[in-house]
Amino acid sequence: MAKGGGALLPMSAEAGKGNGGGGGGGDDAALFKGSAMTRRGAVAALSYMACSVLLVMFNKAALSSYNFPCANVITLLQMVCSTGLLYVLRRLKIISFTNSEPSVPSDALFFVPFRILLRTTPLSLAYLLYMLASMESVRGVNVPMYTTLRRTTVVFTMTMEYFLAKQKHTPPIIGSVALIVFGAFIAGARDLSFDARGYAIVFVANITTAVYLATINRIGKSSGLNSFGLMWCNGLVCGPSVLFLTYIQGDLKKAIEFPYLYSPGFQAVLLFSCMLAFLLNYTIFWNTILNSALTQSMCGNLKDFFTVGIGWLNVIGQGLGFLGSGLYAYCKIKGK
Repeated sequence: MAKGGGALLPMSAEAGKGNGGGGGGGDDAALFKGSAMTRRGAVAALSYMACSVLLVMFNKAALSSYNFPCANVITLLQMVCSTGLLYVLRRLKIISFTNSEPSVPSDALFFVPFRILLRTTPLSLAYLLYMLASMESVRGVNVPMYTTLRRTTVVFTMTMEYFLAKQKHTPPIIGSVALIVFGAFIAGARDLSFDARGYAIVFVANITTAVYLATINRIGKSSGLNSFGLMWCNGLVCGPSVLFLTYIQGDLKKAIEFPYLYSPGFQAVLLFSCMLAFLLNYTIFWNTILNSALTQSMCGNLKDFFTVGIGWLNVIGQGLGFLGSGLYAYCKIKGK
């Protein structure tokens, strides 16, 4: 962390301690004996799931409730806002981009050495491929089958961790992954309508997601950058590419001509979406470095449970409404 300003948000400098599973006391103590996840790791995982569920709700509000036609423009806005906020926080010395005292002056152009920016290029390219493949994968298959196939990401992540980091997992962990995949296919068994192109794109999205998470874990620990630094380099490299993509697809023109562009409600939704995207990206880096890429994939599956739970709350609310209406009608008929 920076000594001058003192970081106000948790960094990933403690990743080496937290990943060990028992180093030190207090917040670094393991949740229970034999666990490799510390309290800080649990906070990172829960924070990611909360931000992910909330971001889905606000993105859905923009794309469905307001019928905004340009998902790429929302992604671009989120990236610009995240990079701009990081610039301001770093300029004010509220945060640092490295795990130790920065080796470059605060008025440097990129705030990190150029060689480190080049070292993080594979991470940025993996993120770009992950983002493009994920957006395209939604088009090819129906929602139940999409959810089913996306949950197999944990298998690809486990494979990538083995090839990139030589990380092996115990039989109980392998069994839990197999159970997740088996449960996912049971959940989507009714919708097994085969679409070769759609399936291929979803599996490409799974592979790029696994590569992205494994690259975060690998580069995050070797580059000396914390979560903020990784986000900063990601924005510098990916931002121009996303801007070029939205321009050649004509999305910028569509966004300017959008009828609700200046609506206070729509602008509030975009604002919260950008804020949550910043927090989500931070918690992805934080959780992946502090725990592991496989843990991040597992959290991606667990947050679906909360999303489904929100849907069930709607069903329960509607059911209570019908029950109240029926009770009122009964009492009215009986004259009570």
